[in-house]
Amino acid sequence: MFFKKNQFLIALMGCLVLQVKAQHQFTTPYGFNDAAGKYAQVNGIKMYYEVYGEGAPMVLIHGNGGSIASMGNQIEFFKDKYKVIVADSRAQGKSEEGTGKLTYEQITDDWSALLDQLKVDSAYVIGWSDGGIESLLMAIRHPQKVKMMAIMGANLQPDSSAVYGWAVKWVHQMDLYADSMMAKKDDTENWAVQKKLLNLLGKQPHIPLKDVQQIAAPTLVLGGDKDVIKEAHTMQIYQNLQKAWLCIFPGGTHMMPETDPELFNATVQRFFSKPYYRPDTKTFFGIKD
Repeated sequence: MFFKKNQFLIALMGCLVLQVKAQHQFTTPYGFNDAAGKYAQVNGIKMYYEVYGEGAPMVLIHGNGGSIASMGNQIEFFKDKYKVIVADSRAQGKSEEGTGKLTYEQITDDWSALLDQLKVDSAYVIGWSDGGIESLLMAIRHPQKVKMMAIMGANLQPDSSAVYGWAVKWVHQMDLYADSMMAKKDDTENWAVQKKLLNLLGKQPHIPLKDVQQIAAPTLVLGGDKDVIKEAHTMQIYQNLQKAWLCIFPGGTHMMPETDPELFNATVQRFFSKPYYRPDTKTFFGIKD
């Protein structure tokens, strides 16, 4: 089954995008703010970014097919507490596509290069969906840059071991739809870019558990109890991190940062607001290892 064009455009962001009405909810036009918007030359592309607030640096990384505007609810909440750095990832929003295959590693390295240009050596990181994957990769590839992180709806593999079967099928259907539009030489969208974004969803990432086990940054692993990502996979990520908390939102979906930003933001802020500690029920009973 194929989706109509408007359904396609609404859908892309980590395995389902609600392509943001967020920009209409705030007095500041996040993602389209001429007063805050700048471009940085990173790894052969121009990367669009905006910065809000003062204090400890915080990075917000959106999901597949999203943009700065996708994180409007998080910018609005955290900009009074941190120096919030938010950008359009490669081939999305206002950032350039570049050449060659699009990979999560490439997008992660773009973010690292942006932080270098902004002279940010370490930051709190919030990643949603694909942004969660890129946050994990940041902690693996550029560990010094991640002070603490919160990852929502992230996965280590693209197949049904991690992602629900309906989502795997959906991505395949969308890929066929993009092929059909390219075959018709439809020019209403840049279908070549959409194919690259679908390649991310359908064929990537491939992050070994041994790499996750090396992550030292304290991590809040988040998911919905009806997410795109299987709960067991979210649990697996949590169990293989050195320092982690787990939060599965009851009645929650992949879209929690958009559909219940109050709960999502408060949960993340509680984790970030104090040095990492790991309570354990056995200590209440005086049990030692």
